[in-house]
Amino acid sequence: MKSIKYFIQFLVIITFFLIFKILGLKFASKISSKITSLIGPFFRSKKIIKANIIRAIPNLDPYNIDIIINEMWENYGKILSEYVFIKDFRNSSLENNFQVEGQEVLEKISENKEPVIFVSGHFNNFELMAMHIEKSGVNLAAIYRPLNNKFLNLIMEKIRKKYICKNQIKKGISGTKELLSFFKNGSSIALMIDQRVSQGIKSKFFRQEAFTTTIPAQFVKKFNCKIVPIYIEREEDNNFKLKVYEPIEYSNDHTVESITLSLNKLLETMILKNPGQWIWSHNRWK
Repeated sequence: MKSIKYFIQFLVIITFFLIFKILGLKFASKISSKITSLIGPFFRSKKIIKANIIRAIPNLDPYNIDIIINEMWENYGKILSEYVFIKDFRNSSLENNFQVEGQEVLEKISENKEPVIFVSGHFNNFELMAMHIEKSGVNLAAIYRPLNNKFLNLIMEKIRKKYICKNQIKKGISGTKELLSFFKNGSSIALMIDQRVSQGIKSKFFRQEAFTTTIPAQFVKKFNCKIVPIYIEREEDNNFKLKVYEPIEYSNDHTVESITLSLNKLLETMILKNPGQWIWSHNRWK
């Protein structure tokens, strides 16, 4: 029964992809954002989304909560349509849609060939972050979570490996071992630290404890490597601004717990910068 449901979803998404290709990026983005903003509130995750926003920004009034939710759904739609044109982002035909702050950081990492850990969250079109890092000459491996829909996952894995980052590592215990192998061979690692994980620790996130990955902290303690935060923001339509932060070096006095907490604090700052551009639907505090 579930396979039938997933196959129907697959057919619907593929149909939309074909329509988006015909319409072109600008119109596809506008139409897709309208569709998701209309149907989004009917998803089961609506209660989780609202509860998460209230947890993170407790003094927000209902009107502004609704604005954040609507912006999030619109961004979902824009991201969906942009997968069809991901090749154009990769091949620089949409280069004018992209501004980068901190490009020199990436160039230095590429020149030194010293692997680092890039950390971020699911901000707007988060796929473009790993893409730009790799395009900048940094040897990179990115962790991803396979989609539950096996039919769609085949398409997404192909897109990711061909246009976003060729070294894709599945989230999980086996993936962690593969991650270690890539890092030891000189590859930097890119991962999202904003999702709940089962192999993690409880760390404060917006004043409440949430299971958080310790992979960045463990790599710091084991290899004394640097952490490089990265953030992407949609400025207007399909125009983006990418910020690459200065590398963070932790002293030996820092523990896995203190490093993890400091990265959560950094993530909070990124989210609050533009709350409507973070994906609030993850059950972060479960």
